Amino acid sequence: MGGFFGVAAKHDCVFDLFFGIDYHSHLGTRRGGMVVLGEDGFNRSIHNIENSPFRTKFELEANTMKGNMGIGCISDYEPQPLLVKSHHGTFAISTVGKINNVEEITDKLFKAGSIHFLEMSGGDINPTELIAAIINTKENLIDGIRYALDIVDGSITIILLNDKGIYVARDKYGRTPAVIGMKDDAYCVSFEAFAYLNLGYKDYKELGPGEIDIVTPDGVKMLVKPGEKMRICTFLWIYYGYPSSKYEGKSVECMRYNCGRNMAKRDKQNLDIHPDCVAGVPDSGVAHAIGYSNESGIPYARPFIKYTPTWPRSFMPTIQSKRNLIAHMKLIPVHELIEGKSLLLIDDSIVRGTQLRETTEFLYQSGAREVHIRSACPPLVYGCKYLNFSRSNSEMDLITRRIIAKLEPEVTEEVLAKYTNPDTEEYKTMVEEIRKQLNFTTLQFNRLDDVKAATEIDEDKLCTYCWDGKE
Repeated sequence: MGGFFGVAAKHDCVFDLFFGIDYHSHLGTRRGGMVVLGEDGFNRSIHNIENSPFRTKFELEANTMKGNMGIGCISDYEPQPLLVKSHHGTFAISTVGKINNVEEITDKLFKAGSIHFLEMSGGDINPTELIAAIINTKENLIDGIRYALDIVDGSITIILLNDKGIYVARDKYGRTPAVIGMKDDAYCVSFEAFAYLNLGYKDYKELGPGEIDIVTPDGVKMLVKPGEKMRICTFLWIYYGYPSSKYEGKSVECMRYNCGRNMAKRDKQNLDIHPDCVAGVPDSGVAHAIGYSNESGIPYARPFIKYTPTWPRSFMPTIQSKRNLIAHMKLIPVHELIEGKSLLLIDDSIVRGTQLRETTEFLYQSGAREVHIRSACPPLVYGCKYLNFSRSNSEMDLITRRIIAKLEPEVTEEVLAKYTNPDTEEYKTMVEEIRKQLNFTTLQFNRLDDVKAATEIDEDKLCTYCWDGKE
């Protein structure tokens, strides 16, 4: 994943830019970067932030860079923003998304005259460099950006800075957000809507799918109107989004409360369980658990506490064993709330199942009598084609696909459709197999129809591919 922030101001923009980028740190921990355009031209810096937060790595730049326009990003993969010199002049560019047809695009570019691409470690082409090359095939920036949105299979949202202003282009189907804030003497562009609030900005607009705008210190101009089709990632509300953010005007925190309430209503109808308390796997499961507690009347408690001052987010290290180790080490038990208790634990999702199984064992070892597990989203059956949601190299990394492969002699789309329907016997068998394998007392997944309802927007605007395989 990743996030971006940009500022166009009538004064020096670096303070706002620095803190606006930092407010996207929850979206990635591999690279951070910022570019400022001032009297002396472009000034860029990129740092590895795997072992130190963005603010620590960029304090020097925040005190020395000067300029009235700038962009920056938090990236979970490639170094960016990039500085590019072409027939469009010099520009800085940053992107968020996933490109599935890299080879196809590079072949087209080589035939069109592109000479080379710099490889990153591992031999991959930097996707942001690829987008810049696509843009440079057209005679003007607007046509180039529009062409990039059209040609990418997957998703791509672009932020680009030159001496005219900041160009922001939301993905063709709006799978990721792009918003603009304003105050008296500046405008900003952001992935997360909350990132500018403490900097004095107010909401100005949210770009529609495929919309391209240019932002200057004096205002905002639409260059390309938004398209009709919207497919924003529903998982942004479930997990990725920061609690204080919102997408399409709908609060992340409130959506998670709704998810928890819907799960509690289903349990009331279908199960006779009596947990002593409801808890959320910190941090992303907490709001779901509060919603469940409020609806069910079962007290909310924190039987373990996440120690965050020094431990990074658990899913970020490249090696799976290290992710599992960190996930375990940063959860500190409160034995008085665990020993002899029946716990209902809510997590945002179950991907491989490894971490949640270890968390459950950790609770049993700490004296828990029962551990009931609820997933705030449906079973993940398809690997995401549109965002770098998971580092999984294969759909067989998903526990659901391993279970289905064990149960079925041949896995076809028709077979998968049965396992994504919560009203079928196949679905119930899969859930029970996952429960037994991970040693939960009971296991229930949130239903897709309840998740859609929890967002409180038109379900036709939601991307739910990872759960139902529908594009």
